Amino acid sequence: MKRIPFRKTTGIILLVSLLAIIFSHPLQDYLAIPTNVTLFEGQKKSLTDSKLLEAEVVSATSGITIAKESKELSIHAAKNGHEQVVLNIAGIPVKKMNIEVLKDFKVIPGGQSIGVKLNTLGVLVVGHHQITTADGAFSPGETAGIKVGDIIMAINGQKITKMQDVSPFVNGYGDSRKPLVVDIFRDNEKITRKIEPLKDKNEDIYKLGLYIRDSAAGIGTMTFYHPETRKYGALGHVISDMDTKKPIVVKDGQVVKSTVTSIEKGSNGNPGEKLARFAADREVIGNITRNSPFGIFGRLTKQMENGIKNTPLPIALSNEVEEGPAEIYTVVEGNKVEKFAIEIISTIPQKFPATKGMVLKVTDKKLLSKTGGIVQGMSGSPIIQKGKVVGAVTHVFVNDPTSGYGVHIEWMLNEAGIDIYQKDSKAG
Repeated sequence: MKRIPFRKTTGIILLVSLLAIIFSHPLQDYLAIPTNVTLFEGQKKSLTDSKLLEAEVVSATSGITIAKESKELSIHAAKNGHEQVVLNIAGIPVKKMNIEVLKDFKVIPGGQSIGVKLNTLGVLVVGHHQITTADGAFSPGETAGIKVGDIIMAINGQKITKMQDVSPFVNGYGDSRKPLVVDIFRDNEKITRKIEPLKDKNEDIYKLGLYIRDSAAGIGTMTFYHPETRKYGALGHVISDMDTKKPIVVKDGQVVKSTVTSIEKGSNGNPGEKLARFAADREVIGNITRNSPFGIFGRLTKQMENGIKNTPLPIALSNEVEEGPAEIYTVVEGNKVEKFAIEIISTIPQKFPATKGMVLKVTDKKLLSKTGGIVQGMSGSPIIQKGKVVGAVTHVFVNDPTSGYGVHIEWMLNEAGIDIYQKDSKAG
């Protein structure tokens, strides 16, 4: 019989022992315990099902209590503050855990259909066109190096805020024949170009050969309203210009109520759409100060009620959202906000802001029958899970309209300028 060398035998035993330790339940429980935990006042969190772990609170600023309930180690946070907890096995310290307890924070969920009007920062270039002259057809703007997506901020040192501001400079070119000095904003950089308008021989007027726009309008869904600051968040994604496909740089904007008139049902390869009109009186109910990858934000002048839940609900941080049943609030007919069942298929406990934190699937038969799933205009519909606002619907899968993405509410609040980590939230 062939003998196995002693050193090799020892190595095999150590390897087997190491693997046994790695895959043992106590070690797996230990590795699963986070180093940093964030809770809200009054919240309770279970850590592990290990029978071996014990814990002690190092400091006592937030009234944290730790209890062994059955096999679980649970933490209960009484008030906001910071704590450090030491986890022990058989009286031996094995891990430190930092716990931050935030002040209880709530928002009123939305679901209402809203009309949105954005005013651009300057005048947006959305295309070029040829001007017919005696010498041929040309686009002075394109020749000067002005590109689609550029924002015209000033001409000859004078600020441009709307399309009407451009006309006097173009019309007056015939008298001076001096090139127009155009300041443009492109990819967060200021650029200066000189342009010489051409006279259209058919209309006998000077033109730049540019298509321009100074505003955009559309519909979406309100996500949340924070009554203490009057701040709101909606849509859950950036508004881009329909021609340039680039995010609109906002000077300001308005939010009005809107009514859903009909639904174009979605199908594979063809996302559906809510068709809506602005309220007849076009009463402005809020402003728009920010258009970001996480939606539009500003302040409401009037509180909007959804008819389902008009009292504040707690929020869930990204690490608290679970796979499983949830619901959304949205409008599919008229002004009535309804709740519909969905399933959170996957969720990522994000440490940094990101727009796609959840994958959702519509399971509600009524909504599937009416819309085919997620449709355009539904963006911003709040997602509610276990009585908490966890995020908003943002995108639909083109090849599967029953499914789409959601963004965590944590990041929308951050974009709205609401600091949930402060001890007190004050109106600004």
